[in-house]
Amino acid sequence: MNDLLKPQALAVLEGITRIYQADGQEVPALRGVDLSLPRRVFAAVKGRSGSGKTTLLNIIGGLDRPTGGLIYLDGQSMAELSDNQLTMLRRHKIGFVFQSFALLPTYSALENVDLLLRLVGLNRRERTERSRRCLRIVGLEKWMHHRPDEMSGGQQQRLAIARALSTRPSLILADEPTGELDTASSRQVLSLFRQLVDREGITILVATHDPLVDEYADVIYALEDGRLTVMSETIGEIS
Repeated sequence: MNDLLKPQALAVLEGITRIYQADGQEVPALRGVDLSLPRRVFAAVKGRSGSGKTTLLNIIGGLDRPTGGLIYLDGQSMAELSDNQLTMLRRHKIGFVFQSFALLPTYSALENVDLLLRLVGLNRRERTERSRRCLRIVGLEKWMHHRPDEMSGGQQQRLAIARALSTRPSLILADEPTGELDTASSRQVLSLFRQLVDREGITILVATHDPLVDEYADVIYALEDGRLTVMSETIGEIS
């Protein structure tokens, strides 16, 4: 096992590159990214639009494959996994939160969370118990029978977080989760992420422009021209 795979590291990236083809030309999105992401931390990646933040999250989440380099999640090489195995990895170990919430508008809050658990294969009693617990964690248990259009933007994002929590993932990846929220709602979401790390032991990696994240995250990375550097950290050595 590579020396970078320290016991505390949940995700490890070595020399990750991602090159896209556009109009017959190569467009590099990531240029040799190295990252050792510890367990039970709230981390953020900041950078301008087009800097590669979403590409980085998609590669860590197994939604995209790198052009070059190695990536390990929980000590397992993701390059060795088939597409079906990556799908199962995402279902059981990774939760996703998006800027647009990506909720089903005709489903209640409880049903939005329950649907993901159906894919995992839990029985009805287990699904209901876990869905209610996740809604309680994010402060929405009283809203379980309401549809997303009956909720504020902040409540909808907290519902999306409850859904991501439902499979008990080791890692939550959030792409601009406060991008459509006002300041008060953004603080609620970031505070919730902080609580999930501290109380539930989940690792959270957020791609964001939001300066408020500086008040909540343990470590902040900067992604510029496809290269990743540490901006600030409040934990021990990261890599």
